[in-house]
Amino acid sequence: MHVLVHRSLWLLAFLAVALAATIAAAAESDRPNFILFIADDMGAPDSGAYGNRGIRTPRLDRLATEGMRFDRAFLTCSSCSPSRASIITGLYPHQTGAHELHMPLPGDRVTFVELLRAAGYWTVAAGKWHLGPETKPKFDQVIEKQGQWVEALKDRPRDKPFFFWFASTDPHRPYEPNSIPQPHGESDVTVPAYLPDTPEVRGDLALYYDEINRLDGAVGEALDELDRQQAAENTFVLFISDNGQPFPRAKTTVYDSGIQTPWIVRWPARVKPGSVCKSLVSSIDIAPTVCVLAGVSPSPTFEGKNFAPLLANPAATIREYVFAEHNWHDYTAFDRAVRDQRYKYIRSWYTDLPQTPPADAVKSITFQTMLQLGGEGKLLDQLQQCFVLPRPEQELYDTETDPNELFNLASDPSYLATLLRMDTALADWQRKTNDRLPEIRTPDKYDRKTAEPLEPKKKRT
Repeated sequence: MHVLVHRSLWLLAFLAVALAATIAAAAESDRPNFILFIADDMGAPDSGAYGNRGIRTPRLDRLATEGMRFDRAFLTCSSCSPSRASIITGLYPHQTGAHELHMPLPGDRVTFVELLRAAGYWTVAAGKWHLGPETKPKFDQVIEKQGQWVEALKDRPRDKPFFFWFASTDPHRPYEPNSIPQPHGESDVTVPAYLPDTPEVRGDLALYYDEINRLDGAVGEALDELDRQQAAENTFVLFISDNGQPFPRAKTTVYDSGIQTPWIVRWPARVKPGSVCKSLVSSIDIAPTVCVLAGVSPSPTFEGKNFAPLLANPAATIREYVFAEHNWHDYTAFDRAVRDQRYKYIRSWYTDLPQTPPADAVKSITFQTMLQLGGEGKLLDQLQQCFVLPRPEQELYDTETDPNELFNLASDPSYLATLLRMDTALADWQRKTNDRLPEIRTPDKYDRKTAEPLEPKKKRT
């Protein structure tokens, strides 16, 4: 009898352990995987998924068809490394300690990646690395090499859920002709309303289109590998950019052309194919959302909001405003912006400086063409925003009637109530997030017309 009881207890214990393991395995398999694709300098409208039929982006178009397209998604800034630091920490750039270009992210900033890793996720960053050395240990693996996305997927451990930070270097400048087998031509190009429509500008945009097509192919290869592994069903895929297109009046501005981003979510297990969300979302919302979906408690440091409710109901609302900032990026700057569903309010503190684009865009044929046209008196008034001095301290735009933000309504008495409401919202945000004008301006690094490096100022002895 004693032996039978002992065997029965052993059997019950074995069954209990087996049941617990089965339940744990089932719970583990229910946890979603994540892939975050980050384009480098891609404007929101620049894909077929967002209506640009001249640019060839078949895989992004398919991604949108199979998932949800967000039409009012915004970044916290339009500058590469500060934007990425903001995404990974769930903080606004001025809170990260990496608010200016090329500043490394301090190691004491909590990232959503380390929270996933601690919860058992396999975490990898592959491609462009722009976050500094102290953030690398927060991932299981960092691969600073292009073209490794498929390899990273193949090499992942199969007994863990995963998070991949896939960062491209496309479509960042400089551009080279024939970077793809079938280059775009000038006739394929849609010239934004804030740029002059000339052959030179069209040619520059065509090269930009080529790099987006190359990016599209890389995204497609990674998604194909996901399909081969039969892992697509429960993988949350998010495609975004770090800032707007690298052209004048776009990148490094807080206009929509600088901070609005493509934002496509595909998650077959949970997201309805072909759906569209017009609610406001911010890149600061990614960190808490990924944590919530992974069953991980978001860090109390995160400033963003969970946008998961929008995946089930794209008509829902999670925020009234989005906020953005622009700090030093090649040139001295301090601009802030707030946007609601319709209106954009911009406040500039350094009104004595022109709104010069980044140095690589200053070197471009587009900016040099604008300089030439301006010198000849042939540049239309609404295309002068990069050169106007003094700059307006306040700008207000109705993005419904003026989506390119060309006509400033700040001095129109009929918009005074809107101006005051938006100014109050911006001031409240600055106070709550401890955003302050720096005591000392970070000086320009390059000439504003040629992008030639400036001699560093000698320290006083």
